[in-house]
Amino acid sequence: MLLWFGFRAFYSLWWKPKKLEKQLRQQGIKGSCYKFYYGDMKESMQLIMEALTKPMNLNHHIAPCVFPFTWKTVQTYGRVSFHWNGTTPRLIILDTEMMKDVMTEKNGHIQKPPVECFNPVFGDLPKGITNLEGEKWLKHRRIIKPALNLEKLKGMVPAFRTSCSELIARWKKLTGPAKGSCELDIWPEMQTLTSDIISRTAFGSNYEEGKKLFELQNEQIALFIEASQSIYIPGFRCNLIFHHVHMRLVQSTKFSNKLRFFLLCRFIPTKKNLRRKQLVKEINGILRRFISRREELMKTDPSSSSDLLGLLLQSNNTENSDRLTIDEVIDECKVFYLVGQETTRSLVTFTIIVLAMHPNWQEKAREEVEQVCGKNVPDFNAINCLKIKEMILNEVMRLYPPGPELYRYTSKTTKLGNLSIPAGVILIVPLILAHHDPEYWGDDSQEFKPERFAEGVSNASNDKLAYFPFSRGHKVCLGQNFALIEAKMALTMIVQNFSFQLSPSYTHVPYVVLDLAPQHGAQIILHQL
Repeated sequence: MLLWFGFRAFYSLWWKPKKLEKQLRQQGIKGSCYKFYYGDMKESMQLIMEALTKPMNLNHHIAPCVFPFTWKTVQTYGRVSFHWNGTTPRLIILDTEMMKDVMTEKNGHIQKPPVECFNPVFGDLPKGITNLEGEKWLKHRRIIKPALNLEKLKGMVPAFRTSCSELIARWKKLTGPAKGSCELDIWPEMQTLTSDIISRTAFGSNYEEGKKLFELQNEQIALFIEASQSIYIPGFRCNLIFHHVHMRLVQSTKFSNKLRFFLLCRFIPTKKNLRRKQLVKEINGILRRFISRREELMKTDPSSSSDLLGLLLQSNNTENSDRLTIDEVIDECKVFYLVGQETTRSLVTFTIIVLAMHPNWQEKAREEVEQVCGKNVPDFNAINCLKIKEMILNEVMRLYPPGPELYRYTSKTTKLGNLSIPAGVILIVPLILAHHDPEYWGDDSQEFKPERFAEGVSNASNDKLAYFPFSRGHKVCLGQNFALIEAKMALTMIVQNFSFQLSPSYTHVPYVVLDLAPQHGAQIILHQL
């Protein structure tokens, strides 16, 4: 047993990483040297902590703040280069043709990274369509796609308007009846809005019914983020981690002497491990009650099966190969609740922040809304006539993409351009670097210029492959149109009823939770029109 354990440790901690490094370097790919066990994690954590403790100026050059180590690696080693996450090499790809190949590969050699590449506790997160591959992914996509087609989305617009109208009414109360003003952190406000919309449109409930579920999922995300600071060694059931708990320890000049090395298994009944398991049970319990109520309703009202939950349950009642189990239905519900709200929340929040930084474009957007909608609540046709609003959203997604990096994994040796990438490498497609790259966007790439999208997305940059906020190819985000219609409705109604400026208390520190988020909130001064 000791001999086996020693061999396994040698293979995982030294022989395999050095072999992968040699294969990458032989092809001319530059990167950092492998450091035993923890790779570049120490320097990466130091740069992240420094970025989070140093507020930016009010500009849009956010890549060094959001992904400081990725940005530094590209500056040092080039547009195709690598660094180390523990024992796993991460290959950064900033060549548009190679990025396209990563996102559109259909042989199954490039997949979503397995959980063990990051940390085994991630296994507690939902395992729906966002984490599936192969036939399972195809089956789930076939079932979910009809719930998000254009006709279904048109039918959801009244629900979007209802949720947005409640937001506007709440904000008007805060600003007072005499067209007053108030300071407001819109980050939690956007969570309430997007959660309510997801509940109404996908599950037939509303925010109050789903509030407990959202609270539990937020707690689950917090534990997920804490776990993500651990280094997991592939091949070991137990997770050996460096304990980066205290910021002062990370910033200390004697950091390497203060590392505490200890054994932590996800199955040891620590307080946080037990809480993680309890959260899974509570979230599953709430969703099972949702499902039980819907199944009873569908027996008497066939129209109640037209939303996402209804379609998932319809598949559950069939005997064909597309049948989903109840556990699979629960996982898809969790994924849609989680991902569906976070993307739009990030997009709308940063659009309001950016428009507060650029009041001239805020006014242009307001004038367009007045011309198209007047004082009327916008409908589907109206929001699709708002060309300035669309240009603004495209430019915000360029500068502040909700999902700023895309991760893939080579399950087999894979050709990318002239390179042969060995199995076992994490591929990073850095949207945020591609979207800010002067080679693709010109010398003004860090500036907010919505007019670059005046002639459409394909003509906005020097390379039409350089813009992909929702990925591309056969795995393009299914919820793309849902998120954009939701964002257009929310922003149209907000600029129709309010003007806004940044509060003096706002601190500009974008960072990544699951999606891009403002670290210290998004405080604005809201003025009722």
